[in-house]
Amino acid sequence: MNFASNIAQTLQNLKANKTRSFLTMLGIIIGISSVIAIVTVGDSLSVSINNSMQELGASNITVSLQSKTSSRSGLERTYAAKDLLTKVMIEDLRQTYPSQIDDVSLTLAVGNGQTTKGKQYANLTLTGVNPSYGEVNDITLKSGRFLSDRDDLEQRRACVVSDKLAERIFGSASPLAERITMALEKGAETCTIVGVYEYQASLFAAAGVSDDDIVTTVYIPLETASKITNQDGFSTFTIVTAIGVNSTDFANQVGSFFGKYYSRNDDYEVTASSMESMVETVQDMINNVSMAVAVVAAISLVVGGIGVMNIMIVSITERTREIGTRKAVGATNADIRWQFIIEAVVICLIGGIFGVLLGVAGGITGAILLGFTPYVSAAAIAAATLFSMFVGVFFGYYPANKAAKMNPIDALRYE
Repeated sequence: MNFASNIAQTLQNLKANKTRSFLTMLGIIIGISSVIAIVTVGDSLSVSINNSMQELGASNITVSLQSKTSSRSGLERTYAAKDLLTKVMIEDLRQTYPSQIDDVSLTLAVGNGQTTKGKQYANLTLTGVNPSYGEVNDITLKSGRFLSDRDDLEQRRACVVSDKLAERIFGSASPLAERITMALEKGAETCTIVGVYEYQASLFAAAGVSDDDIVTTVYIPLETASKITNQDGFSTFTIVTAIGVNSTDFANQVGSFFGKYYSRNDDYEVTASSMESMVETVQDMINNVSMAVAVVAAISLVVGGIGVMNIMIVSITERTREIGTRKAVGATNADIRWQFIIEAVVICLIGGIFGVLLGVAGGITGAILLGFTPYVSAAAIAAATLFSMFVGVFFGYYPANKAAKMNPIDALRYE
């Protein structure tokens, strides 16, 4: 048995029957390319989400109130003062776990609204934050400064706006030290701009939203927001864990810590969840969906394999006299069997290579169109290539075995 001569003969046969060879490979090409494209898009989405979460802080823990009854959705909840998380509770938490907590980010929603200047307008949501919020949430300043402890202490009417809002309202002029008036649901609020940050669209933001309609956040000091809303508590806040702390385990400790405050609260309880666990959950969901779709796409590989087997049977029928001649001059059953198995493997391998190239191109294109950074898995390519060879062996064995068992006398007499 000579593998090199068998491969050379196979390539010669494929070249002699280009159209039939291409149609034989088509099912393999479609199957492999579909699987690779789906896996590439899924991996790109997973990597993009992971990177976004890492930028937000994968070790962060979100602490929030949760209704003890399922009748209230998150958007319909109204909190009484007695239900909210207070600064005393949060400070108690920091003193109890000083080595585990690096920082705490506090936010207080004021409301949604709009600011205008002449015919120009910008949609916004007004939010009170503490000075730590900027660093915790990786706010990138383009000019000016972020809110400070002094802004908070003196309840200043200072604010930090997005570059999108600044460009729409002030054009190319510097917005620093300018005053803006924001029309909210509960009235108008005016503040002085002390900083401009770079707007980053959320990974989950609605696609196709123009700059005219996007809603950006305007940040004001937390104490100023508290005075405007007449609210001194929080429904949620973020903990930044210290380096080396297992955020998932510490989240359980935080949940237990607040249990003593809410053991007698009939309406709400406190839940703590780590960003790391949420990232893992989201990635598992994406991987499961991608795998399910890839399995469905892989069905076409079975169809392609059946096509290979069918063409191989036809090829054996056409080459019956050739098989008889080879057996008459000393070729063994194993030689004939390997000849046709190698031919089937080569067909599937070539189809697999074209499928990989097409799948990678399709996956990268799909990822880019969806707004993700393309990520191509080398493991998926290797698995697809090996699988195409397996298909060749699996579906090529039956016709190869059929050819090997031919009686040389009957084969030579075949017309």
